[in-house]
Amino acid sequence: MSSLPKEGPLVAWYGDDFTGSAAVMEVLTFAGLPSVLFLEPPTPAQLARFAGLRGIGIASTARAQGPDWMDANLPALFETLRGLGAPINHYKTCSTLDSAPEVGSIGRAIDLAAPVFGSDWVPIMVAAPPLRRYQAFGQLFASGPGGVFRLDRHPVMARHPVTPMDEADVARHLARQTDRPLGLIDLEDLATADQALEARRRQVADGTSLLTLDCIDEATLGMCGRLIWEARGNHQFVVGSQGIEYALIRHWQDSGLLPRHAPPAGIGRAKRMAVVSGSVSPVTAAQIDWSLANGFAGIAFDARAVVDTTSMARAEEAAVAAALEAIGRGQDPLIFTARGPDDPAVPALREALARSGLATETANERIGTALGRIIDRIIRRANLRRAVISGGDTSGYATRQLGIHALTALAPTLPGAALLRAHSDSTHDGLELALKGGQMGSPDYFGWIRDGGGPRG
Repeated sequence: MSSLPKEGPLVAWYGDDFTGSAAVMEVLTFAGLPSVLFLEPPTPAQLARFAGLRGIGIASTARAQGPDWMDANLPALFETLRGLGAPINHYKTCSTLDSAPEVGSIGRAIDLAAPVFGSDWVPIMVAAPPLRRYQAFGQLFASGPGGVFRLDRHPVMARHPVTPMDEADVARHLARQTDRPLGLIDLEDLATADQALEARRRQVADGTSLLTLDCIDEATLGMCGRLIWEARGNHQFVVGSQGIEYALIRHWQDSGLLPRHAPPAGIGRAKRMAVVSGSVSPVTAAQIDWSLANGFAGIAFDARAVVDTTSMARAEEAAVAAALEAIGRGQDPLIFTARGPDDPAVPALREALARSGLATETANERIGTALGRIIDRIIRRANLRRAVISGGDTSGYATRQLGIHALTALAPTLPGAALLRAHSDSTHDGLELALKGGQMGSPDYFGWIRDGGGPRG
């Protein structure tokens, strides 16, 4: 039985969006492995402030970027990741595999990482049973409104506005993004550790180094963790969701390498808080509906304003003024660009972009940045200490406007959407912040954060 290193990080990760990056930190921290997420590659001085942690992550907006951006940025970032000295180096992707050859290409990231890490195999584990994400015989399934669906039939992902998923086979999907051969460790291989290790050995010997891992329950979760840990090389490179951390922790706990920890309690209700949302997910729509029925003040932000600098400045000022007015009358402001995919604001934005010629990727960055400026001004002017940013890509762009350099986990909610503490050299140091992916959270999620998070029975 291999033991855990006594010092230094066990896992270093680079996330392709902010909410997913924070989710890895949450999994590690709440399992008793204190971790930190940096919003930019950390300086030596910043690393020194967080000495002794077992997980170190770097967040990015790679999921919203094209191959040229990846070519220019990822090699140096992977060198930084490798330099952190962790035995496991994780390129964090979404548990619904959001990606395409032209945007957020996971395959391109793998191609760029290969010469940096030199791993003889790359486990690709997208499944995460605690999130109700499952892979069976290569096919990815994910929960959504109404149940669990094969990815290409998923009511949200099949209609994703940027990367609609029309392929549920993980290897076939990634084969559109890389020319490297892809294989599979399937459920039958995972029946025993010996079978899993032999399936890995055989495929790697045949020249197939990218292996997707099936996982459907706690037993296969632990088996995947054992396979990843026991078959690791120096500076092992892995790809996938926070399912990788769930798997490693399950194996470490089952093997007696890591004691089990109870999750921390909530931190108490906020006197006032604010929310900004750039998500068009139906999950977020349900959360907005619940919030407006439970004391939040809804404020629509007209995203069409991003096509013009003057219009955008006016729209931002109007949103801030409306939010401060809501706070003044005892309500928590919730500023949103749309109430789900069927909101007329969605086609209206598309039409405005078509008329202006502005690229969708540029518009999304401007929207997220505008929401960041809005929440920054609200926090400062109302002296708030808690806030939520909703939307995976939105969180990346918006959080950069807050002058935050790192995040640590404070209190759990649902997996992947914890309440965090911000670290900054500005007035936002100590801000309690939640970053929520569009598809994450219960209908009452914003209320749960207002109440301080914490586990529920």
